[in-house]
Amino acid sequence: MIPILVFDIETIPDVHGLRLLQGHPESMLDADVAAAAFAARRERTGSDFLQHHLHKVAAISCVFRDREGFRVKSLGSTHDEESKLVHAFFRTIDRYTPQLVSWNGTGFDLPVLHYRAMVSGVTASRYWEMGDDDRDFKWNNYISRYHMRHLDLMDLLAMYTGRANAPLDELAKLCGFPGKLGVDGSQVWTLYQEGRLQEIRDYCETDVVNTYLMYCRFQLMRGSMTRDEYNSELSLVRAHLAELDGPHWKQYLDAWRDPLA
Repeated sequence: MIPILVFDIETIPDVHGLRLLQGHPESMLDADVAAAAFAARRERTGSDFLQHHLHKVAAISCVFRDREGFRVKSLGSTHDEESKLVHAFFRTIDRYTPQLVSWNGTGFDLPVLHYRAMVSGVTASRYWEMGDDDRDFKWNNYISRYHMRHLDLMDLLAMYTGRANAPLDELAKLCGFPGKLGVDGSQVWTLYQEGRLQEIRDYCETDVVNTYLMYCRFQLMRGSMTRDEYNSELSLVRAHLAELDGPHWKQYLDAWRDPLA
């Protein structure tokens, strides 16, 4: 079995980078630096969503599925620097060469991780392999949009057409999965400023489980899982989540209403 690594990131404005690029003094509050960047972005584009290279990774959560079972966790701890989280993500790829699965990973998560790895000086040799040292990667690597070594479910289901993209939360709920539980990405910066990083990590973990469940449904749809295999996999996920601490998992399980299971 090829290990499966489903991932999701949560980000905040890179206030250090914004100070550097926009010439703000060190005495300027982080909240004010970010607010100025949001305002400038809104004026230019109508949206306050910052460019990818101006995001800083606050959390990386992963589902890891292999022969040993199903696990879900956030990388590092609430005290770790961004560079340690990014390094841990790419180190996992170096070690296991997993099947990557994401929801909009091509459009957001991976470009952000690329930029932050460069800023932090993180090495990611296996991830960037494109056939120079391993021929198997020439026609199936993590970088190509149309290869399966990284499966961006949102992109594929929309037939690589942005206007057909579906939000994970809505499609997950339509499929009977919990979707988002009271927190969304727009709240992450506020939660971070309030020192509630653990809540951000909890939210990110539920999102990555949503993505894994959507991956299982996709595998059922394409015939790579039988109905019995699908039901067995969902039972495995439920059983694992039931053993975990944290009120977010109880809330998640209570909201799970998959009609196919």
